[in-house]
Amino acid sequence: MSDSFLYTTPLDPRAKPLIDELIHEYDSRYGTYFSAEGAAAELNRYPPEYFAPPDGNFLLLIRDGETIGGGAFKRYDEHTAEFKRIWTRHDLRRQGLARKVLVELESQAARQGYSRVYLTTGFRQPEAVGLYLGYGYTALFDQTVDPEIHKTLPFEKDVSHLAEPELRVASGNR
Repeated sequence: MSDSFLYTTPLDPRAKPLIDELIHEYDSRYGTYFSAEGAAAELNRYPPEYFAPPDGNFLLLIRDGETIGGGAFKRYDEHTAEFKRIWTRHDLRRQGLARKVLVELESQAARQGYSRVYLTTGFRQPEAVGLYLGYGYTALFDQTVDPEIHKTLPFEKDVSHLAEPELRVASGNR
């Protein structure tokens, strides 16, 4: 059993399990709460080129030829990558795969010149909230109220320490 990362595009046939399971997961948790079209509308909101270098990237975690996880990022602003589509296969959860994907995405975002990560998750995804809080993300919402009030839950994290030393000096982040 060996895991490897593959940088590709949402149009890659190997991305289909990720996309299909995300649609199923979001629809089962939210139905038409956010959109009458369901999760497919959200996943199709951004064209594939948003998740391509130099401003973005799309990552699959592959084990023995099968897609078992993945994620992506796109440009949010000049210094910030917005993470999207972080997913692990439902039957392989609670094994640290989402964290593995998160670590790789953070490193890649830093390699592409970003110093900050921004992401959102839905209020019916407490596992994701736990992952982000447990891995150093700052909640940008009031955690003392019912999360449904917020609908989407935003987080941020500084990743400037992951940049190559020459990038930190050039950008003034020493």
